[in-house]
Amino acid sequence: MSLRRTTFLLAAGGGISVANIYYCQPLLGDMGHSLGVGEAPMGTAAAMTQAGTALGMLVFVPLGDVFERRRLASWMCVASACAVALTSVAPTFAWLVAASFLVGVANNIPHLLLPFAAQIAPDDQRGKVVGTVVGGLLIGILVSRFFSGWLGAMLGWRWVYRIATLVMASLAVAVARLLPASPPTLRMPLRALYASVAALVRDEAQLRAAAASGALLFGAFSAFWTTLVFFLGTPPYHYGARAAGLFGLVAAASAGIAPIVGRAVDRRPPSAGVVFGALFTLAGWCVLVLAGKLLAGLVAGVVLLDVGVQAGHVANQARIYKAFPVARSRANTAYMVSYFVGGAIGSILGAHAWSAFGWTGVCLVGMAFSALAGLVGR
Repeated sequence: MSLRRTTFLLAAGGGISVANIYYCQPLLGDMGHSLGVGEAPMGTAAAMTQAGTALGMLVFVPLGDVFERRRLASWMCVASACAVALTSVAPTFAWLVAASFLVGVANNIPHLLLPFAAQIAPDDQRGKVVGTVVGGLLIGILVSRFFSGWLGAMLGWRWVYRIATLVMASLAVAVARLLPASPPTLRMPLRALYASVAALVRDEAQLRAAAASGALLFGAFSAFWTTLVFFLGTPPYHYGARAAGLFGLVAAASAGIAPIVGRAVDRRPPSAGVVFGALFTLAGWCVLVLAGKLLAGLVAGVVLLDVGVQAGHVANQARIYKAFPVARSRANTAYMVSYFVGGAIGSILGAHAWSAFGWTGVCLVGMAFSALAGLVGR
């Protein structure tokens, strides 16, 4: 396959697989109602998926440096299909929490595919290629909310996960048959491999800055999307899961920024992209706190928030892939574990801020995370 076609497949595969983490967000109200659970516990259930993702990346993503990535990614697609199937049949809240955690653990496919993209790209196109794949991931994140909100409103939330099971099984076949082989870049015992991830974090200030700023930006992102469905159920909106999903589609229009940021990062210091992203994210939260009860204000805030988070994420990933050419999977592990831990914290704090202080409390959480991301990401 040509570089262009391989990049497209990597972007599509990443978007399809990452969607599993986010299907729940427009459905939290419906899921909680069907299982007899309130808003704050359902926010915690969403956070468990992100916590599971962090653990899965810590365990599996470093293996991409010492095992053939195509085979590893295809088997993880199979595991993800099984975890999603367990979610679709959850009879109790405890089962749902456990299944959500397993969905996260199994869903490290995008973070096997991103180092794959960095490995096959020429040096002068790496930012563009990584940006395209990240754009695919973000389209998957955002469109997943539209898909789950729309389908969940029509058929119920369980059907979202039943269909996702079939999609993941199909993706396992496509990855195994269509991607080129990606030989390992390193020979190292597994114990030393995992120890080297900790050593990278300890020794590399650039990686620590990327991990901290990425965690804070994704925390701000997660605080919004975890609580949006609750906010839309209040005056003046009185909307349900379908409307929450439509906001995901609105935000997807901003996903085209990722390749543009990637090209800019090829010419400028990545730290500039992180600061740019943090400023846009903060601006989005300012719009949301001041005008979130106006539909135009809510839409503008969503677009600003998503552009900012995308810009910061692309800049951070281009930074670490350039800095660690023979340790891309391990550097990506450290970065993405921090990223999803930040997301889990943002989801929990956002849900509890909503329960205690309403929309203003959620916005203050998001603004604090955004401002800190700009400070630590420089």
